[in-house]
Amino acid sequence: MTSALLLSGGMDSTAIAWWKRPEICITIDYGQTPARAEVRASAAVANAIHASHHVISVDLRSLGSGDMAGQQPLKIAPVTEWWPYRNQMLITLAGMKAISLGVKKILIGCLRTDGMHADGRPEFIKALDSLMLLQEGALAIEAPAVALDAMELVEISKVPLDILAWAHSCHVSEYACGECRGCRKHYETLNGLGVPPY
Repeated sequence: MTSALLLSGGMDSTAIAWWKRPEICITIDYGQTPARAEVRASAAVANAIHASHHVISVDLRSLGSGDMAGQQPLKIAPVTEWWPYRNQMLITLAGMKAISLGVKKILIGCLRTDGMHADGRPEFIKALDSLMLLQEGALAIEAPAVALDAMELVEISKVPLDILAWAHSCHVSEYACGECRGCRKHYETLNGLGVPPY
């Protein structure tokens, strides 16, 4: 079964790419502030696993919220980088491309710790999988790391540090700010792996 990974270029999707070795990687520039860095990182990771890499560009910044849109988060935001319906939007856009490539399964990078927002929870993933399977093409959605945290994922994937070094986790900039939740998680994971602080 041909699979595609929704590859953001962050630490989690980089580890999943190394672990699951999808034939196809799809990266989406949807107007998020760190898009250029995410596309660069994703291209390097896809090349390292010999996967074809497809980039979709669609500017949805005017519909965004929070850190990744360069705006104040909405009052209902559970975390500062929350973007309304983001995972649903990304999976839908990836599906639109994947169907033309003969893909039957899309892998996404949700972790156990993503449950703080509704679209990272197992029940959401299950519901979206059912919805995509109902439509022409019958695309399956799978989150192989949904029972893991970032450290567990990196360990089980056996991703080498030189590949992990390509990951871009910053939510607010093309270069790591060192302060946002994405950067802090990145550094904490590296620290847990025994990599000294920068």
